[in-house]
Amino acid sequence: MKKILVINAGQNFGHSGGKFNQTVTDKTESFFRGIPGVEVKITHTDSDYNPDEEVEKLVWADYIIYHTPIWWFQLPHGFKKYIDEVFTAGHQKGIYSSDGRSRQNPEINYGTGGMLAGRKYMLTTSWNAPETAFTIPGEFFNETSVDDGPLFGFHRMNAFVSLERVAGFHFHDIEKNADVPNDMLRYENHLKSVFEEELCVQ
Repeated sequence: MKKILVINAGQNFGHSGGKFNQTVTDKTESFFRGIPGVEVKITHTDSDYNPDEEVEKLVWADYIIYHTPIWWFQLPHGFKKYIDEVFTAGHQKGIYSSDGRSRQNPEINYGTGGMLAGRKYMLTTSWNAPETAFTIPGEFFNETSVDDGPLFGFHRMNAFVSLERVAGFHFHDIEKNADVPNDMLRYENHLKSVFEEELCVQ
């Protein structure tokens, strides 16, 4: 039995109702529930949650799949609060034991105290920015990718707790030029390509 935890970080705030990330979450859930031998749990960070129960879910999962919008080039404040509360609650309870260093030689081994080794994560993000903002010379992100730029710290956070990254998926230009049916088709194809070997998807 493979265990999947899907974390929906969509948030109802300002002009955002979290609908797109709910659509992505629903697509993810339906994809995995269609695979024999897979169990799925869902967390919505905009709903009430118990940090200790979330720690148990993270420790339980073989794969953690994050769905988050990007607001002002960062995570929504509700998702950041979830991370701060849950990862802190997981100290020496299955998420991380320490920062990995010893007092005898504190210059090395930072970031090696994670306790989630053997588990993997995938990140999806949704942007108003078009993909070309990251790829065309002279455009806003100076040819720096989502993962190497705005989300670099997020990926290092997951490495800190010893999670292994699998290829993620980024949705672009969803406010002005959304094509949700095509986005969902492309995303489902991405799930198949990533997990056909991981889970022996046919």
